[in-house]
Amino acid sequence: MTDLSPVLNQIHCVTNFQELVSTPFHAEINALCWSRKLTGDFAEIVNKVKLNGNIAVLEPEELLALDLSEQGQLAREILLNDLKILTAHGASPTLNLINYYERDDAHAFFPTDVYSFHVDRSPVPTDTFLCTYYGQPSEILLNAQAEQKVLLPEIRDELKKLYGGKEDGFEAFLTEHFFDLHYQVKPDAQPINLGVGHLWRLAVDHPESKVLPCIHRAPKEKTGETRLLMIC
Repeated sequence: MTDLSPVLNQIHCVTNFQELVSTPFHAEINALCWSRKLTGDFAEIVNKVKLNGNIAVLEPEELLALDLSEQGQLAREILLNDLKILTAHGASPTLNLINYYERDDAHAFFPTDVYSFHVDRSPVPTDTFLCTYYGQPSEILLNAQAEQKVLLPEIRDELKKLYGGKEDGFEAFLTEHFFDLHYQVKPDAQPINLGVGHLWRLAVDHPESKVLPCIHRAPKEKTGETRLLMIC
């Protein structure tokens, strides 16, 4: 994980799960990190599961059915425990095996897939939790180092051409197609690698939020490498 010392005004590190879920976002802080050094062989779990297609959900029953070495069993216990504590908190975690995500080919000048820096939105108060156990980690971006794409004149003009409707419906069009969730990286920006094994809580755009939503994206996967990611 990238050295966080220069960006601690937006990221706060904690030492346990209770701190992670109870520490409020405030001021500029919209990302919380439970920094962990995990034991166990997560690669063994990835290699033992046959993945049909580009992405699949690994259920607890499938985990328990795997014949694993001692190190693989340690990794499995961590995964099961993370699922348990997040579920007990009221979240709905999923454990994903990912070769790659689908790309948005419909909007060549403005892709809206998860490889684009974006924020999450919810109509009710919630947070995004994620942890990469194996493979390339996700990234976040300081809000000051990005601009909402729909506010950039040249992109806005192209979106109006795509929309082709009455002016009073344009903003609704942007929201409906999730264009307003995506951000342009500024030239001097330095994306922050979230590292492997750390459990993150990211602020979401919802009506009661007191902070800016956290800008993040999925990484470009290495060819032939499957990611193991928990997210909710």
